[in-house]
Amino acid sequence: MNFHLDADQTAFQQEVVDFIEQGLPDGWEREHESFAEALRIERQIMTRLAAKHWLALPWPKEFGGLGASPMQQLIFNEQMAYHGVPGTMNMGVAWVGPVVMLYGRDDQKAQYLSRIADGSDLWCTLYSEPGAGSDLAAMQTRAVRDGDDYIINGQKIWTSFGHYADWGWLAVRTDPDVPKHKGLSTFAIKMDTPGITIRPLVNMAGTHEFNEIFFEDVRVPAANLVGEENRGWYNVAVGLDFERSSIGATSNSRRMVDDLVTYLRTEKPRIDNAVKHRLVDEAIGVALLRNMAYYIASRQEKTGIAPTREAQMAKLFGAELQQRIAATALQVFGMEGQAHRPVSRAASYRYGLLRSVANTIEGGTSEIQRSVIATRGLGLPRE
Repeated sequence: MNFHLDADQTAFQQEVVDFIEQGLPDGWEREHESFAEALRIERQIMTRLAAKHWLALPWPKEFGGLGASPMQQLIFNEQMAYHGVPGTMNMGVAWVGPVVMLYGRDDQKAQYLSRIADGSDLWCTLYSEPGAGSDLAAMQTRAVRDGDDYIINGQKIWTSFGHYADWGWLAVRTDPDVPKHKGLSTFAIKMDTPGITIRPLVNMAGTHEFNEIFFEDVRVPAANLVGEENRGWYNVAVGLDFERSSIGATSNSRRMVDDLVTYLRTEKPRIDNAVKHRLVDEAIGVALLRNMAYYIASRQEKTGIAPTREAQMAKLFGAELQQRIAATALQVFGMEGQAHRPVSRAASYRYGLLRSVANTIEGGTSEIQRSVIATRGLGLPRE
């Protein structure tokens, strides 16, 4: 791989940086007084990204995207994540759009895709259940055909941002009498449909990102079925083909290390040499992870196929690296890192340590990742 960007890639990177510095709403980087204010700013950012066809960057131009290459996607995501710009991770872009493009009817493409690409509709994914997390195919939420509708009953959990999503991307069981991978279907469902109850799940970091969603005799039109009935597993399996490099996690980690180094140079706190050595180790880890991300994008650009083994490795390494960096940071700040009030410089690292636990669970637990790498990536026996 070439470790240097070419002229076009460098120009695009500068365009993204210029947009971050000059094209975002005033005060976007400040702490917001309320959730409503934060959401308002985020939607403004999405609208401005959509105007440049950057919100759905990897989508084909006819659907509102830019048809970006894997390297363009990496450059965009790296800069947005490093500068902490909200509104760039959109589940409608990531998961819903690719499935609708592949398996949706023409009327579904017209109804859903343009409103995702222009930021009008936000989507959540309704996959995980209390008894079906990593084993997603074990889901039991049922959809039963009733005339022109399906009736949904069951429960979903860990639904990120379901409390403000306009639409839900719902995977349910439509045939309980076949092997578990074969009886699933996927639907688009309005989140204000009667019978849907949304209850908050506050995580250990004290923030409300997740929700549990209950379905009680919820009617969804049969026209909202995307793809063939009982072939929803293939829809679910359409992963993040547009960006598998984990560059977002890499950039978050790199920013944490850079900010820590700046703090140490300017404030010169007295810390143990062992902590400094750990910080050096984390900086080396960030450089390694960034090279992995660039390799994945470069390989995908040349072959058209995402290197799955390396992508799994990057996800696993990146999630655990974030935990280690946050833990090292709190050792730098000492007792200040344990205080919740008043808010201090250590607050973001304390939050990062608590939140990073979820990074090793969501999107595939570290245990599952290791098994996938061992068996599918390295060809090792299961026992």
